[in-house]
Amino acid sequence: MKFLIIEQDLRVSGTSQGIISRSFLSKLRMAKPHSIIDVVYLKQYASDDQLELLPVNSIQEHILDLKIPFTVKWFNKIYWRLFHVSLKEQYIHKTYGSYIAKIDFEQYDHIFIRSAGLEHETILGSKDLPILKRAVLTFHEPYPVFWCAGTQNSLSNLELFRLKKMQEVVSQAKCGMANALLSEDLSYLYGSKKKFYVLPHQYSKDIFDFTDTSQVFNKEKKITISYHGAIQFGRDVMILLDAYRALLETNSKFKDETEFILRVKGINIKFLKERYAAIPNIIILDTVNFSNSAFEQIHLTDINVILENGPLYCNILVGKAPFLASFNKPVFSLSPERSEMRRIIKDEQFIAQCNDKEEIKEKLENLIINRMVTDEPVYPFGDYFTDENFTKLLDKVLNVQ
Repeated sequence: MKFLIIEQDLRVSGTSQGIISRSFLSKLRMAKPHSIIDVVYLKQYASDDQLELLPVNSIQEHILDLKIPFTVKWFNKIYWRLFHVSLKEQYIHKTYGSYIAKIDFEQYDHIFIRSAGLEHETILGSKDLPILKRAVLTFHEPYPVFWCAGTQNSLSNLELFRLKKMQEVVSQAKCGMANALLSEDLSYLYGSKKKFYVLPHQYSKDIFDFTDTSQVFNKEKKITISYHGAIQFGRDVMILLDAYRALLETNSKFKDETEFILRVKGINIKFLKERYAAIPNIIILDTVNFSNSAFEQIHLTDINVILENGPLYCNILVGKAPFLASFNKPVFSLSPERSEMRRIIKDEQFIAQCNDKEEIKEKLENLIINRMVTDEPVYPFGDYFTDENFTKLLDKVLNVQ
């Protein structure tokens, strides 16, 4: 069996997408150990991605020149207003497409075109190419951005024409693939006549180098709560910090024996530090690479926080979920009423309504108290991210005719 995987992000740090995509390749090798796995990696700039750690047969790495010509920029100022289509985006998609068009895809039994970020350039770049009818399209976010939960974007004609283009791409493909809620929503959004299959993100520790621990924080309290990640699309970290502050004010033991570490991006860090400057238990640090971050979350943190998009719903699967599932410690997910985490996490002690401060406070208090008396493994995600479940769901996709 021969696989072709077109990837856009295989970075080892700074992005959950790189971790997800690398892990997909590792899990694919686990599930199909005797198969040929070839990768075409289309990247936007040079980076050291430790590709030698990936268990694949070959990787063709291409750095794309995406600098928009002056003439395209100039014409686009008028064109997009008249026709609601961006010439700059078309140029980028054609650049991706020029590489995809050169692939000898007929030799492969299965083809996956995997997206990264919010722009989905690899998928949109494959429009009208013969490879598309054989390809499984992998989505991690809705497109266009207007349909991302928590976005501040308005619905413009430009967004509607982006939607139309993606609908045309999906209609040409073999099928689509995403996490459960996103599969349902995209199938409806794109009016798809072809099924969107469910395959959740994965995590594999074997394709990362964890030797760098030079920037890990010093654990100073018995119980450490931590959040590593972005603050975007309606994620509210301040309601959680305010609930934690309230616990400190009412329980001196919490003040003596707990700390809350944050490594965040996508928010005004200066404002956040000033807001909680009087609380020494809340420590806001710079972001670090995945090797250091993983060490902190695995070995130093007692309760790892998940912030889902919100506040009304979250149809994406946060990239850190399979990573957190791999070491069986408590998590605390702040989630809207309709969310992917609520589908997966069945034990209510690990999840709270993202805009209900009292529920957040109560459940966080209980998690802290429980962790003070036991460090036994817990399994908030059940068997959802197991190798067996991955293989079962993958085979459903591979059996599509």
